[in-house]
Amino acid sequence: METIALIAHDQKKDEMLSFVNNHKDLLKKFHLVATKTTGTLINEKYQLNVETMMSGPLGGDQQIGALVATEKINYVIFLRDPLNAQPHEPDINALLRICDVHNIPLATNRKSAHILLKYISAKMQ
Repeated sequence: METIALIAHDQKKDEMLSFVNNHKDLLKKFHLVATKTTGTLINEKYQLNVETMMSGPLGGDQQIGALVATEKINYVIFLRDPLNAQPHEPDINALLRICDVHNIPLATNRKSAHILLKYISAKMQ
């Protein structure tokens, strides 16, 4: 089973929940991992059995990066807030870099996330 990581900055949590709601039938077919708050919100609202890591600022982004580096994650959807500085920006940049190093598809906004899931869905048929 392939794995999708779901991450959303605080200002993007509602957007992530809406995104998951729109794609929950497809997302059910994957192992899902997420940073703590994002995963907890998705689990509470949609019962998708998301495996949670630590919160992003506490190391969750790095935990997901380690899973990317060890080829345990196939896709990353990271709804980032580009307008507000993040206290763990170095961790975020490291995650983006490790996705590039390991050629892991990464969507950083809702539109690119929709495109990524459309690709994944087509690939499954």
